[in-house]
Amino acid sequence: MCGIVGAVASGNIAPYLLDGLRRLEYRGYDSAGIAVVEHAGKLKRSRTVGRVDALEDVLASRPLRGRAGLGHTRWATHGGVTESNAHPHICRDTLALVCNGIVENHETLRHAQHDAGLLFTSQTDTEVVVHQVYLHVASGLDLVDAVRRTLQELEGSFAFGVVHANEPGRLVVARQGPPLLIGVGAAGFFVASDIVALLPVTREYQVLENGDVADLREDGCTITNRKGETVERPILHSRQSGGAADRGEYRYFMQKEIHEQPRAVADTLEGRISGERVLEETFGPQSPRLFGQTRAVQIIACGTSFHAGLVAKHWLEYIGIPCEVEVASEYRYRQHAPRPGTLVVTISQSGETADTLAALEEAKRQDIVGSMVICNVPESSLVRESDLTFITHAGPEVGVAATKTFTTAMTGLILLALVLSRHHGFDKGFEAHVVRQLRALPSALEDALAMEAEIAEVSRWFGDKQHALFLGRGAHYPVALEGALKLKEISYVHAEAYPAGELKHGPLALVDEEMPVVVVAPNDQLLEKLKSNMEEVRARGGRLYVFSDPETDFEPQEGVEILRVTRSDGTRDGGQSRAVDSVIAPILYTIPLQLLAYHVALIKGTDVDKPRNLAKSVTVE
Repeated sequence: MCGIVGAVASGNIAPYLLDGLRRLEYRGYDSAGIAVVEHAGKLKRSRTVGRVDALEDVLASRPLRGRAGLGHTRWATHGGVTESNAHPHICRDTLALVCNGIVENHETLRHAQHDAGLLFTSQTDTEVVVHQVYLHVASGLDLVDAVRRTLQELEGSFAFGVVHANEPGRLVVARQGPPLLIGVGAAGFFVASDIVALLPVTREYQVLENGDVADLREDGCTITNRKGETVERPILHSRQSGGAADRGEYRYFMQKEIHEQPRAVADTLEGRISGERVLEETFGPQSPRLFGQTRAVQIIACGTSFHAGLVAKHWLEYIGIPCEVEVASEYRYRQHAPRPGTLVVTISQSGETADTLAALEEAKRQDIVGSMVICNVPESSLVRESDLTFITHAGPEVGVAATKTFTTAMTGLILLALVLSRHHGFDKGFEAHVVRQLRALPSALEDALAMEAEIAEVSRWFGDKQHALFLGRGAHYPVALEGALKLKEISYVHAEAYPAGELKHGPLALVDEEMPVVVVAPNDQLLEKLKSNMEEVRARGGRLYVFSDPETDFEPQEGVEILRVTRSDGTRDGGQSRAVDSVIAPILYTIPLQLLAYHVALIKGTDVDKPRNLAKSVTVE
């Protein structure tokens, strides 16, 4: 969850550390800090509670300079949000350390270190790491050997870096779980949790494997594995843009990213369809063999990605492919009996979600056909660990609440369903029909975005509400789940989603005039059932906000607000609206719910891009 940066170079590395933290702030913004080796024998540190901007203000008045140093932006796990709990941690003015992850045996280590005479200044679990390294250095071990010994003694999942006051041109880092990249630059070596922090200084990078320790100096980098053997990790080249994200005309990144979805979906489809067919090779060279063997699909994901998987279950089972959707954080804690011929599909925006990585590792122990990932980051761990890949082309997503990565992931899942349908003899006309709908999808998303002013007006009714209920049926129940999640994430309104038919099995007890009920109501085979569920709400005084298409016969009435989700006929001025095709409807109906959450958050006055207690990339369990 936290973000780590580090550098050892010929010049002052403090500006890089600060810029790197700014680029990694999505990983946590409870506190931030930097430590540098100013000169031999002198460590200097600055820490602040809150955002990187606060740290920048401190450094403006008390600048740091050094050729080796570390930075950290924190998402709190153990210990409150205080300056004393902020990283970097320092031990006896000798070592400074930053860490991302959780040390599960920290209490045992803390007792032993206390008995050894070491003092603690924080309540974090990771202060024990710097103390443990110090004890080994004090016993006579070189810094690299001290780090490797410490790595062997820690339990949990973590990545950390350490500098020594007496070695101003050296930085040592280690990985056991969360990602850690080494940037290879002309002026030195750089370290970061994510490629985005490296791009301003270099596009060349190495990925540390679990158990690796890297010894970085101005003139070279030596990587050793857990056995102490020198190893070579390939130097990779990133094609990502290094430019800083810009909000442009938008108030928040989330709003910008919502409006980028037509382009993001178009970019994700580009080069993946030809004529009326999906190009199978977009999933990788092994796809014909693995898809030919696939008889079932198991999707593993967390949060928003899990909701995308739930939608895909409907698409896959429509074409006759059995599908299970698993919450990644629960997957490895029970026994599994996968169907013969199961393809495991993971979904992750970052490709670094700890629970999903652990679940994939567990899945590979089962008798499966192979693995596939849908991800927005080609340099990520999940991409490296999977047999097949589908890289969404959503572009950088700065807002913590996922928007465009959700719709592009669903786009990838539709393409997967179409390829599998071909392998299993499903009606060829179905693929052609869906491909035509996908070609029209970016335009359809533009039409949905045109609802923003109307949705902003409706959002006023939510300004004083503390609870909300979302309803959907079929493939639109997961869409309702995603709508409720967005409202919770950024407006802090308690929102829950239910299959509409489940109202009478409990949730109906909550419905009164103070409970807004949001309904996803496309014109499909479940519409009449849904109308009955809505009447149950009206009979109890609930206020309904119904997102429907023009072919439904809903009429505005007391306590019922109708918002039409339509497709234009291609003529923007004076054109006729038409119904939304059922294949793309789950993607299209997502857009208004994102906009609703966004505008309610504006009314509530929350920090839309950085909601409290959350982070973009969840790299701890």
